Amino acid sequence: MKTFGNILWVVFSGFWMALGWLFWALVLAVSIVGLPFARQCLKLAHLTLWPFGRTTIKSPDASLLGPIGNILWFIPGLFMAIGYAITGAILCIFVVTIPFGMQAFKFIPLALSPFGKEVVTSKDVTAAMAAARG
Repeated sequence: MKTFGNILWVVFSGFWMALGWLFWALVLAVSIVGLPFARQCLKLAHLTLWPFGRTTIKSPDASLLGPIGNILWFIPGLFMAIGYAITGAILCIFVVTIPFGMQAFKFIPLALSPFGKEVVTSKDVTAAMAAARG
């Protein structure tokens, strides 16, 4: 079912939003200073293209410079967050596409602050929670 949901997501909005992230990656990769930001764009493009069955968690290996990166991230993050908000609103118009609209809304906080987050599969999160319980 995840694969079917991901295919529909790509058709409805994932492809265009991933292209947006790739555009920002190209713009930011022009300078050496922008390379860490371009890497975040590529991470988000990959997640945007195939989101179902994956989630983000706070990275245990996150740098202490993550909050500074998130502040500098404001411009590309704001444009993409607005794109996700518009996409989510459009997808929520029809009952059938409401789950995809909700998925678009889930990307807004990630678009605004991607530093310090890691993409993992939902199975890994479930297994870690089960191991923590005992």
